Amino acid sequence: MSTRDTILRVRVTATDPATLHALLREKRPDVGGRPSRGEGGSISVEAYVSPDEAEALQREGVTVQVIEDASATGRARQAEVGQGNRYAAGEQVPRGLGLKVQD
Repeated sequence: MSTRDTILRVRVTATDPATLHALLREKRPDVGGRPSRGEGGSISVEAYVSPDEAEALQREGVTVQVIEDASATGRARQAEVGQGNRYAAGEQVPRGLGLKVQD
């Protein structure tokens, strides 16, 4: 898997709201959630970016902390999902909250 296919979940922290706003307006990363205030007036937000985009976000007054490799986490969650068709046998009836309808 190339780094181009890798998506990181990062925390972008700026020294003040104006710096973060300017960065988000310029780079337009995929932001996950609302900004939160830190100590000393800093402000941070989580974003989903490629490794190259994470490097491009760093500048004076801004730090970028990698929280996790979101691509790897997604692949791990997909591995937990069954591969077979649990309704393949004709005598197995689906169960759940759905409605039974006639075709």
